[in-house]
Amino acid sequence: MDLLTANDRRGEYPASWYAATATPLAPFSALTGEVRADVCVVGAGYTGLSAALHLAEAGHRVVLLEAQRVGFGASGRNGGQLGSGQRVEQDALERLVGMEMARRLWQMGEEAKALVCDLIARHEMADCHLKPGIAWTASSKADVGHLHAYADHLAEHYGYEKVEKLDHTALQDLCPSPDYRGGVLDRGAWHLHPLNLALGLARACAKAGVQIHEGSTVRSIEEGAQVTLRTAQGSVRADHLILACNGYLGGLNRQVAARVMPINNFVAATEPLGARTQEVLRQDVAVADSRFVVNYFRLSHDGRLLFGGGESYGYRFPADIAAKVRRPMSQVFPSLKDVKIDYAWGGTLAITMKRMPYLVRLAPNILSASGYSGHGVGNATQAGQLMARAIAGDAAGFDTMAAVPATPFPGGAALRNPLLVLAMSWYALRDRLGL
Repeated sequence: MDLLTANDRRGEYPASWYAATATPLAPFSALTGEVRADVCVVGAGYTGLSAALHLAEAGHRVVLLEAQRVGFGASGRNGGQLGSGQRVEQDALERLVGMEMARRLWQMGEEAKALVCDLIARHEMADCHLKPGIAWTASSKADVGHLHAYADHLAEHYGYEKVEKLDHTALQDLCPSPDYRGGVLDRGAWHLHPLNLALGLARACAKAGVQIHEGSTVRSIEEGAQVTLRTAQGSVRADHLILACNGYLGGLNRQVAARVMPINNFVAATEPLGARTQEVLRQDVAVADSRFVVNYFRLSHDGRLLFGGGESYGYRFPADIAAKVRRPMSQVFPSLKDVKIDYAWGGTLAITMKRMPYLVRLAPNILSASGYSGHGVGNATQAGQLMARAIAGDAAGFDTMAAVPATPFPGGAALRNPLLVLAMSWYALRDRLGL
């Protein structure tokens, strides 16, 4: 089944609150005929848009191919959280790659946040509604202790002192959910309107001279000293290729597919809450909890609760996405169990076994980055920049990320899905039992 059309209509954004409030961008034409480029980029999410923009600004001729619309995938549907560091906590990274490498990865995470903020400012994307602050909340005493210890670890070993420890009272003053017992607040992290970020990057790309083609699904790739990509109506011959497909890679590359798995996640937007926003958040910050299957939420700029929760591992979204999200939302906020949901949508992201991005040089002139595991606003934007720099001759940052161990899913692309379902079902049960 084709993930590009399994849950969505061709050429249309999902009926999300993000699409309803985005600054419109006229469609780009499909590729026709034969085109020559220095670099061809496949996928117009954060990764591909950032790569294309940085390449064009460096003087390269860039063609960007998108099967659907710019920002159609996870880049236009996610929770809008720009978090610190990497998806994996630093103490776990220290065990995985050692302290020196972990410190480099932390610094790269800080640079990723700065990059996104700089792009928003430099290209005047006020419609991104960029705001500081992400809280991590805990539902058990043990998880509160873990988060507080982690805040101390960041301060002691990384000099990062922007994380405020919250006891039960302080957490309730911030987020009065009966489900949470404490947590931390990272005032160096951010939240934003994700689709407007993607559309703003696309505008910047077009202004810089990038040739963008929507509705241009890549059907085949011929490798060699020059790479040839073919779509239904045209072809691109390029010196370099960047694969920036994330969860929508399909069968374009088996090596990546064995290590990067698409999964679905779901978000709902309530009706405007008015004064009832005080039942949700008393500061304009985003929140993610400490469950293995994470719940995440924030208030929109028009006073709605944007709540993400629930995952699925097949191709199809559930028939009633609103009901799927309402279950965890009602657990976190019982007082909102009957609140009207105006929008509910799903999105396909991609995860890796280690929950770290998978950056790889597939051939001397083919690079790929994907598998951001829910940390893509910063990671993906930075990955695009790193690949652009690598093509220009500075591969230091790309090589650092590519050196992180990337374990294939057991059974490769064929068996990764059923095995993950078993593992995630177990962790979801642990969450429900409070273990």
